[in-house]
This record gives sequence, C-alpha cells and structure tokens, in this order.
Amino acid sequence: MRTLLIANRGEIALRVMRTARRLGWACVAIHTDLDADAPHVRAADRAVRVSSYLDIDAVVAAARESGAGFVHPGYGFLSERAQFARALAGAGITLVGPSGEVMDAMGRKDAAREVALAAGVPVVPSWSLDDDPAAYSYPVLVKAAAGGGGKGMRVVRSPADYAEAFAAAQREAQSSFGDDTILVEKYVESGRHVEVQVMGDSHGTVLHFFERDCSTQRRHQKVLEEAPAPTISDEQRAAITSSAVALAEQCGYTGAGTVEFLLDNVTGEFYFLEMNTRLQVEHPVTEEVVRVDGGRVDLVELQLRVATGEPLGIDQSQVTLEGHAIEARVYAEDSFRGFLPQAGRTSIVRWPHSLVEEGAQRLSREPVVRVDHALEPGQEVSTSYDPMLGKVIAWGADREAARTALVGALDDTAILGITTNTGFLRTLAASDDFRDATIDTAWLDRHEVPEPDGSVALVLAAWTEVLLDTMPGSRHGGSGPWRSDGWRMGGDPAADTVVLGDAHVVVDRHRGQVSHAGATHDVRLVSAQDHAAHLLVDGVAEHAVLDVRRDVVDVVHRGQRWVWERPDPFADHAAAAGDGTLLAPMPGTVLAVHVAEGQTVAEGETLGVMEAMKMELALKAPFAGTVTSVGAVTGDLVKLGAALFVVEATDD
Repeated sequence: MRTLLIANRGEIALRVMRTARRLGWACVAIHTDLDADAPHVRAADRAVRVSSYLDIDAVVAAARESGAGFVHPGYGFLSERAQFARALAGAGITLVGPSGEVMDAMGRKDAAREVALAAGVPVVPSWSLDDDPAAYSYPVLVKAAAGGGGKGMRVVRSPADYAEAFAAAQREAQSSFGDDTILVEKYVESGRHVEVQVMGDSHGTVLHFFERDCSTQRRHQKVLEEAPAPTISDEQRAAITSSAVALAEQCGYTGAGTVEFLLDNVTGEFYFLEMNTRLQVEHPVTEEVVRVDGGRVDLVELQLRVATGEPLGIDQSQVTLEGHAIEARVYAEDSFRGFLPQAGRTSIVRWPHSLVEEGAQRLSREPVVRVDHALEPGQEVSTSYDPMLGKVIAWGADREAARTALVGALDDTAILGITTNTGFLRTLAASDDFRDATIDTAWLDRHEVPEPDGSVALVLAAWTEVLLDTMPGSRHGGSGPWRSDGWRMGGDPAADTVVLGDAHVVVDRHRGQVSHAGATHDVRLVSAQDHAAHLLVDGVAEHAVLDVRRDVVDVVHRGQRWVWERPDPFADHAAAAGDGTLLAPMPGTVLAVHVAEGQTVAEGETLGVMEAMKMELALKAPFAGTVTSVGAVTGDLVKLGAALFVVEATDD
C-alpha cells in the first residue's frame, strides 16, 4: 500500500484524502497544536504534529517518520516552494507536483514571463524598475514577483501615488512570501481572468482540461469561479488553451498546473499573467464539467498517477465539456463591514446536501451541488490561517441552471457563531450583472453589493422567539426548547412585543401577523424544529436557521447572518467608546504605530496598521485633533474591540 502525507489542512486535505482512499492509499495528516482535533486529523490513518505548516524540515521529518513515500502539498503553505520540493527529493520522497527547478522557472512571475516569451505566448506590456515612474503609461499594476492570491498587488493611477503603492506592495510581498521583488505592468481597466487547467506526465504528454473564468474577484482575490468561461468565442478558447499547453511544454511541466491569462474586453487580446504550479482552489468546477470519454475527471487522481510515473494514457481528443459549474468561496469575513476577517467559535453549521462521490445521478441533466469543506459545529476559527471555510459548487446543464442551483445552495448554507460572506455570495450570484456575465476583474472594486434586507430575518426571529416562549421549557419556565421532535403549536396566544436589539416587533400568532416599523406581514408557520424555521411570509416561502439564547438571537437567512441582542432590563450596560476611540475591528497583530501621545494629527491620517489573516488594515484618525492615548505597540497581539488609539478633536 502506498502512503501519502498531505502537507496541508482543512478542506483541501480532506479532498485529497477522499481520492487517495478510493485508490487504496494510506493517508497521513500533519497538524499544529491549534489543529490537534481538526477534521482532517481525525480523518487520516495517522497524524503527526509539526510546529508549523510552513516548516520545511518539520514536514519532511514527518514524512520520513510516517513512512510516506509521497507528499501532496494541496495549495498555499509549501505548495509552490522550490526549496520544499528539493528537500523532499533529497530525502527520497516524491512530491505530488512539479520539480523544484520548474517551480523556480514558473513560480516567479518575472521568470515565468521569460518562459512565456520563449514559448510564443503573449505577455502583458511592462516597465523596468530603473525607468522613471513619470514615464509609465498609467494606470499600472505593481505586483509581487513571488506568490499570488492578490498579495503584494496595487493599482497605481498616477505618478504621485506610485511611491506609496510600491512601498506597500513591497512590504506585503516580503511579509507574505519572504521576497519583496516587484514587477510593474500595464493595468487593463476592463478585463476577464481566464485560466487553463493543464496536466503533464513524465512521458512528455501535456493536456489541457479547458478553461475557467475567475473574473469575479475583489482586489485580485477570487470570489466566484466558473467553467467553462461564459464570454469567450471558440477561436479565443482554442488560442488560450493551446498557449497554455505550449507554455507547459516549454518548461517540461509535470502534474497539475494552471496557466492564468488576462483577456482585454476592449481589444479581445489575451496576455499571460502567471502559472500556478499546483492544484487550484477552484479545481472543482473543472472536475464538474470536464469529461474524459464521457466520464468525470478527478484531477487529484491524475496527480497521484503522474507522481507514480504512470502516463496520462489519454489524448486531447478524449477531453470534452458537459454543462456548466460555478463555485463560491465561503470565507470568515464580514463582507458588508469592510470585508474584515472574523474569528470565533461556530455554534451551528449547516451545509447544503452535497454529492461528493461519483454516481449515476451525477451524470444526469439535473443540477448537482457539491460542497468541499472542513467546518463543523463548535469549531474554533482562528486568524492564524486563511479565512476560507469551504466551497459550494453547483453544476447545471447550462450556466443559468448552474447559477440558479448555486443561489439555492447558498440559501441552504447557514454558519452561526461567526460571520461569513455567504449572504454576500448569494446576493452576488443572484444579481443581474452576474447572471448576464458582465462582471470584469475590477467590477467589485467599482461597485458595492447591496447588503440584504434584514426585515424578513427579523420576522422569522421574532416569530420563533414567541413560539419558543410559549412552550414548556422556554426561558419563562423549563429548559431545552430546541428538540428534534419539534416545536408544537399551543393555544391561541395574545399579541406579544419582542425586543430584538433596537427593534420592537409585535407578533400576533392568533391573527398570523407580525408588525414592525409600520409594516405588517401575514405569517403562517410551515414547520419549526432542530433550529430551523420555515414560514410563509406574505405568501413567500422563507426559511432560516436560528440559535435563540437568553441574551441573543443568531439568525441566518439566505446565507446572511443577523445577530440581535435580547435585552435584560436588570443587567448593567457598559458605556460605548467615544467617537474618538479607535477599537481593533478584528483580532490580529499590530504591524506599526505611527503616532505618540500628545501628537497632533489630521483627519484621515494613519495612526497605525494591523494585520489579521494576511490582510492589512490602516487605522485612521476620524477627525483632526490630538492623540491622547496609544494602547498598543508594534508586535502586540490584540483582541477584537481593544482600544488602540484615542483622538481628542480640536476645538474648531
């Protein structure tokens, strides 16, 4: 039996294990102390503790200790580190991926650009750092030569902004990748991000598995991905996929890789951006639409077979497309509060029904939902790792069928205890702009997705609270209203006033009405049990997942989380921080403190910078005044809500 160590965590570790087990391989997990009881650890045949997922020596030692002959790096962490590939090779262990030499050639954007030119692949026009920035043709993109994921990237629109943007990108590149080399390229104002999945074996064969469109992205980080690309012509598809294969052949590529292109919407020209020498986060949409001799493709299986020296055993003519697939990345972030990373412990986690194993029903024309995740109820979500919690993927016979299925799947996704971007994803996927495929790579940086209306969630929460409070076991007497055998209707109650946060909601169960803010809704209970309420609100079927506690009601409706306090009139209430107090909007690390007590500052001046989940946030003065308190120093780990700065306004 072959043994595979998965040098990763979370959903990708579980996804790799799923295929490896099907092929009869033994699976070894690695984990830090934070992940000692994580799902990927419990699912493995064996687990080995490491000090860090980025510690090359520790990961190689874990592979040796466990007797693993192969290591799958997943994505992120060490997946594109040439030093890691060489260390494994030196230990006689096979990396499921390309060689260190290929990573060196393709893992850096500057070196990959030279390979692309040698392969005859068009590249984005660029400038030398020795050139005068005043001579650049703005706007330009400054970006890290190493790494990816939108880290170390800034759009610069004028020479006056160049120096600050360059310094910020360089600092972020050094922090994220340990390499502050920066490139300067033409910035395409309206473009689409089209990438090609390639696979090469050690026998000289390189195939493409068609393309994905990842244009729905924010600040160069992907939000929704789909396959095939919905806006390109057959001629463009042929040119882009053949360019990807030519590039992979030029560098002698083996294993799974992705060649990324930028398609200019104005000219129709496409340019090589970079190559990711690993499996991509968005690989499921390719697996859902690509067929090999009519059957579904498993990219991880192909990776493992190539790693063992087997030939791919197929030719390009056998690779075809069927239907359309769209993926939504679920993150621990508050999309409507500046996309701030979130941390904490989940209470209730509900993912939509997922078909993750092959079967005849997956080959039907009916929409199919797939969920790749590693999030459970009661799980601690830390700022120490990437905030992605899982991926919801929908397949349909055409794009609209897939999109509709995705919206429904996000409706059925409920994560309580922490805030996620699920409601944002649902609103975006349901929008006319996404439906019509008019979103380009900069669309989310130009437009705001409207926050969902919380009125229906409020109706659901108020109705549920009254229902619970009329039952035996409510907070008015007894315990345990959330029983799996239901919430049973009692006698006709009088109207109740429910206070949720600042809202006063009148619930009249006898008449079937809920009133708030001058609006009255007709409500009929369909069912309510196991933390889920299904109501007809003004004749429309609505459902929510709720966690009603003594002091708070936590509700997810259409993916969006709403939290309302249940006030206790006998409780003490702490005074809120004044307008001049800047609180930590997330738990994280203080990167810089730019001011001292007694210093005069202007409105909007940056007082300090903090980081969480690899995201930097500048803390700026809310108005002109004097700094009267500095509550942190560089390097401090601060909690959510910690008072970092206090600014006293000037008299005028």
